[in-house]
Order: sequence, then C-alpha cells, then structure tokens
Amino acid sequence: MADDLGEFYVRYYVGHKGKFGHEFLEFEFRPDGKLRYANNSNYKNDTMIRKEVFLTQAVLRECRRIIAESEIMKEDDNNWPEPDRVGRQELEIVMGNEHISFTTSKIGSLVDVQSSKDPEGLRIFYYLVQGCWPSWIGLPLLQDG
Repeated sequence: MADDLGEFYVRYYVGHKGKFGHEFLEFEFRPDGKLRYANNSNYKNDTMIRKEVFLTQAVLRECRRIIAESEIMKEDDNNWPEPDRVGRQELEIVMGNEHISFTTSKIGSLVDVQSSKDPEGLRIFYYLVQGCWPSWIGLPLLQDG
C-alpha cells in the first residue's frame, strides 16, 4: 500500500461536446480532504450539479489503497485510444512523490478495451474507473443539503 504520508490528489473527468453542449462528470479529491463533484447535463434543460464535501481520513486512506492496489501508477497511456467525437476521459493522480495523468477516449465496454493497442493497461484504467465512480458519486450525494 502507498505510504499514507504525502500529497494525495485525484481528478477524474469524462465528457463530450455534442447536441446538448458540453456534458461532463468530474470528481476531484483535493489534498485537504475536499471532494468536489460536478455533473453537467443539458439534456432536457438540466442544470449543472455541483457538490463539495470533506472526507474523513479513513475514506481517503481507502481511496489511496484502492488506487495503489490497482497498480495504475505503473501504466502509460501512449497506446490508448485518443479522445474522439464520442468523448474523452482524463485521470490525474498524485500520491506522495508520484504524479501521473491519463487521457483516452470514452470506453463503451470491455470490447473497446480488448481491441486497443494496450489491453492490459487500459483494462486496469477501465476497472478502476468503472469500479470506483459509482461510489464516488455517492459520497457527495450523501451530504445532500
């Protein structure tokens, strides 16, 4: 597991520009423990949702553990699909002295992962993002009000 000391920052973005404008979902775990969440969907004239909550050290430790155990910090996005008209995903992580940023297209399914030039690395990214984002959405929504 990564050392609990040192900086911890994570930002995940998925979005596209299309018929309804710039639609996206973004999470940011800041070093001070603040989780920032934004969801911009213009479908049926929805408005942007923004939430901010402070997370406990236990939650932050668990996020660090999940990221460290995924081994995503060892990956490289050079052979991942480039963002396209369908959209883009970005993942930036700072853990201690390590800093990494990934950019790729939106991934529709494991078929997209398997047909990529780097199925092993992209699979790690896919499972980390798909496995975590439902939980990350729940954190700020629990603080409704």
